[in-house]
Amino acid sequence: MSELTSVQKDKLMGDVRTFISDAEEVMRSTADQAGESVAEARNRVLSRLQEARAELASLQKLVVTKAKDASKATDEYVHENPWKSVGIAAGIGLIVGLLVGRR
Repeated sequence: MSELTSVQKDKLMGDVRTFISDAEEVMRSTADQAGESVAEARNRVLSRLQEARAELASLQKLVVTKAKDASKATDEYVHENPWKSVGIAAGIGLIVGLLVGRR
């Protein structure tokens, strides 16, 4: 289930990147539109898109860092408590097996 969530997050990040790129392209293609208010609005939108892109990159780095930290903590726990880890994994496997067997 965790992997599915990771795939969904990756897809969402890709979709947001695509949206930002498309919006920037629209802003560039309307650059020849006349009027001070249009130019001002376009500049505001471009500025916000750049902020969104930077925020997205920052969030991606944070997610990767947290995933690495969680992986390291899990690895350390398993190495410090191998029999507990085996017992927990066996218990989870038993529960999943029982649930799947009922269907």
